[in-house]
Amino acid sequence: MNYSVVIPAAGQGKRMKLNHNKQFLQLENKPVIIHTLEIFQQDEWCKEIIVVANPNEAEQIRDLTNTYRITKAKQIVSGGSERQHSVYNGLKAVKDSEIVLIHDGARPFVEEDLIHKLVIETDRSDAAILAVPIKDTVKECIESTITHTVDRSSLYSAQTPQAFSLKTILEAHKLAEENQFLGTDDASLVENLQKKVSIVMGDYFNIKLTTQEDIVFARSILQVKRGAVEL
Repeated sequence: MNYSVVIPAAGQGKRMKLNHNKQFLQLENKPVIIHTLEIFQQDEWCKEIIVVANPNEAEQIRDLTNTYRITKAKQIVSGGSERQHSVYNGLKAVKDSEIVLIHDGARPFVEEDLIHKLVIETDRSDAAILAVPIKDTVKECIESTITHTVDRSSLYSAQTPQAFSLKTILEAHKLAEENQFLGTDDASLVENLQKKVSIVMGDYFNIKLTTQEDIVFARSILQVKRGAVEL
């Protein structure tokens, strides 16, 4: 079973408070984006990697893929004004795959077995995402005052990859563009088509590097993965 993957890496990650794109942040002497790309480079099911980059950083991304021998990254396309627009640019570049994954460039710890479970479910149901149950109590607030405690038993935190048939996700993006609908993730565009999206149980290690605190978590995860620290 094969798939293509679109990796949006054009965002500047302002919440990380860095003076450069967080994709280039070094984790154990290797850029975050390379940690991510190597997962798909090593997966036999992955046919091609399409990286969506800021046009000013495309050459830097290409140099990195050459240096680290990411041979499946055959295309680097330009990003748009929003992540959604960047993803759409990447999807238009997909060639032969019927299933496409969309995965955050700054989410470098997804496991191959989860990717395969996601692809198998997408082949069955047309659309699926990785997600994990919410662990904390969730409060609804207005102006810093609690108005409601939300029942978390049916709440999940969405992750990536998110996987779709190429036909469905292109249709979803086309409709969103026509209606000027901006979703919070890729699955929300398919939901906007009134189509079902399945959940495949994810992994709490599959974090996205968003704030500076996440760098600490990332370094700890790397230590666990190489066996330097036990859980």
